[in-house]
Amino acid sequence: MSATTDSAVHDRPVRAAAREGRGLAGLLRVKRPGRLAAEAAALLIAVAVAFPLYWMVLSAFKPAGEIQSTDARPWTLAPSLDSFRRVFEQQDFGRYFLNSLLVAGTVVILSALVAFLAATAVTRFRFKFRTTLLIMFLVAQMVPVEALTIPLFFLMRDFGQLNTLGSLILPHLAFSLPFAIWMLRGFVKAVPEALEEAAYIDGASRTRFLWQILFPLVFPGLVATSVFSFITTWNDFLFAKSFIISDTSQSTLPMALLVFFKPDENDWGGIMAASTVMTIPVLVFFVLVQRRLVSGLGGAVKD
Repeated sequence: MSATTDSAVHDRPVRAAAREGRGLAGLLRVKRPGRLAAEAAALLIAVAVAFPLYWMVLSAFKPAGEIQSTDARPWTLAPSLDSFRRVFEQQDFGRYFLNSLLVAGTVVILSALVAFLAATAVTRFRFKFRTTLLIMFLVAQMVPVEALTIPLFFLMRDFGQLNTLGSLILPHLAFSLPFAIWMLRGFVKAVPEALEEAAYIDGASRTRFLWQILFPLVFPGLVATSVFSFITTWNDFLFAKSFIISDTSQSTLPMALLVFFKPDENDWGGIMAASTVMTIPVLVFFVLVQRRLVSGLGGAVKD
């Protein structure tokens, strides 16, 4: 009798585990169609996003006859570099490229440094109108760039910055700072104040704590904001068209696309080739910072 009882007692966990296993399997079976639908939707979205990029690169390598043909095909059997040759033969194309690199690099570096210091100030220090200042950061992101282009034009004219790269750096720096400060605020806030107090007890100054301890901890957030600043500045056409009026030596790479827009017929091969060349630095920058970017966006979501 006791052997039977012991056997029944030992069988209970087995039966319970079996029931749980069947329940889990059933749950997985119920969720599987939904998971497949989500994966299919994600795949369709990825294809929809990637197809314009594929068509841009394909058109850049297509011969002129295939581009102008009414029978558009998603492939080419005779790739050509003529479109890229016309792009690189354009006068001052290299200067436009360097100007874009200089403007984007300056905005990224300055916005990262200023945003880091400002985020530390609004997070670690208590001062009057601190909450009002944070709300203003959010409000500044709601104003359309187009609504401020004309006031900025007159402002740059009064400061004597028209036809200079400074007229492109300053507006982009101003527009990227609110987003960068608000995002970095979460990273700075996530660093425990006990760590700062421990650093001070060990003899570290405020400057040393700021740059040797806090800066490395929030660096993933700086990378995430830098990607945003770089892409918006690199692809800018509105400010470059509005503020660079007569001195074409100060123009940036998006302005080089205007050469291929002609009154009689647009050079679509040159347009697509120039657009492909413009995309390469963005891809290189993204590849270099992708690991830090993932951790930075994860930290922002967590906050």
